[in-house]
Amino acid sequence: MNTSFSMKNLTKGTPPRVPFVAIKNKILGKDYELSLVFATKALSKKLNFQHRGKNYPTNILSFPLDKMSGEIFIEPVQARADAPNFDMSYTQFSKFLFIHGCLHLKGMQHSSTMEKAEQKFLKLFS
Repeated sequence: MNTSFSMKNLTKGTPPRVPFVAIKNKILGKDYELSLVFATKALSKKLNFQHRGKNYPTNILSFPLDKMSGEIFIEPVQARADAPNFDMSYTQFSKFLFIHGCLHLKGMQHSSTMEKAEQKFLKLFS
């Protein structure tokens, strides 16, 4: 049993089949405590406004809680809508978003270095 990862689905849909635990362990380590939430559009919009001052839902938000724990929120309706813009299926884009969120929790900022890391982990888990 992996107690360092939990997943909660607040939506009516079924979460995509992605190796979340394996990705989390590879990027953040086995001891990192991560909570993944599949959020509603309303919750995504509320969190995005509260934490980033942006009054719209977003496909992913990640929040470090401390050095060894954090939360990732994925809004699946937005992710499904955004996937074609990245030439990916919904499942592949969900994997990409999860990798993106984990890299932010690891301390990475948007950059070419982060993009290279995203591609490396996407290949590793394809």
